Amino acid sequence: MKKIIAVAGGTGNLGERIVKALLDQGAEVRALVRSNTNLKKVNRLEKLGAKVIKADMQNTAEVAAACKGATCVVSALAGLRDVIIDTQKILLDAAIAAEVPRFIPSDYSLDFTKFPDGENRNLDLRREFHTYLDTKPIAATTIFNGAFTDLLTDQMPLIVFKHKLVLYWGDADHRLWFTTMDDTATFTAHAALDPSTPRFLVIAGDQRSPREIRADVSDVTGEKFRLLRAGGPGLLSLFIKLARTFSPAKNDLYPAWQGMQYMRNMIDKRANLTTTDNNRYSGMQWTSVKKMLSEPQANSK
Repeated sequence: MKKIIAVAGGTGNLGERIVKALLDQGAEVRALVRSNTNLKKVNRLEKLGAKVIKADMQNTAEVAAACKGATCVVSALAGLRDVIIDTQKILLDAAIAAEVPRFIPSDYSLDFTKFPDGENRNLDLRREFHTYLDTKPIAATTIFNGAFTDLLTDQMPLIVFKHKLVLYWGDADHRLWFTTMDDTATFTAHAALDPSTPRFLVIAGDQRSPREIRADVSDVTGEKFRLLRAGGPGLLSLFIKLARTFSPAKNDLYPAWQGMQYMRNMIDKRANLTTTDNNRYSGMQWTSVKKMLSEPQANSK
């Protein structure tokens, strides 16, 4: 009999990939979506093979009914306090009410247990949710994946193709850790189907320093990229403070200062990895930074 996995946030970029990965691994997927979800997004999930269940995500009983019989609830919800704290609490309470044994929260980030409150708004919200999660009678597993490799050529201002630069802060030899969205989704699907997961799992598709990324992008493009040090951690912290103070988008999910803050945390030694769980599931093929940069859409920026 197929295991039933309930997924909340399946219409999102990562969530849809998790749904697909679960289906590829033979699971029966129930995609929980809001009652007013766009029909095109619903159709996409149905075409993948998921059973889409529309529910009032503010109604614990309604969400619990949708989760009944599942062996794990996976959250891929994205948002600020109203989602990561409020809606995710309802999802968690519903999973417990439905007697679902396991829960995977929407973390997918750096290891925020190593950072104090007040340094990173989005990580603070996840840590606050954990103070609630850890009091509940359900087995929970958090997946830490560093930064999404996909963002290197998009939202993360590290590789500047137009000017053939690799822009960095701090130490050019400090290794940052990245995992692609697809690899994160595949690993999450394995974890959702695994009844013996620990409280935390750490994965890193690749660990590369700015100097190594410069070599990677130069090899891939055949162009000579240069390293440009924008400043040290202290200067970056000052820029973040100024950007946050004067930002007109304080309530946006990913304003520029939030991305800068994530980079500030990545270059911190507290973010260093000593071990990973990459080998937990056989058959996982991890995508390197260089391989990702070799994709046609990557270096066309």
